[in-house]
Amino acid sequence: MNKPDLTAMSRKELHDYFMTHRDDEEAFNAYVDKLHSEGNWREMPALKSLDDLNQYPDFVKRFPDIPHR
Repeated sequence: MNKPDLTAMSRKELHDYFMTHRDDEEAFNAYVDKLHSEGNWREMPALKSLDDLNQYPDFVKRFPDIPHR
């Protein structure tokens, strides 16, 4: 079986590939490297309560299936 070119995959393609090949450490590392290289992390302070999420509406919009206040 030929292994795909992990460096040519998009973030979604790497995610999907890794989810079906969970024992593939190289795929996991490629996925994490891709996440870090895209730099779309958003830092925020630790929440003291769920009500604190109201201060981050853009963050909450990213998870429409999770009920929030």
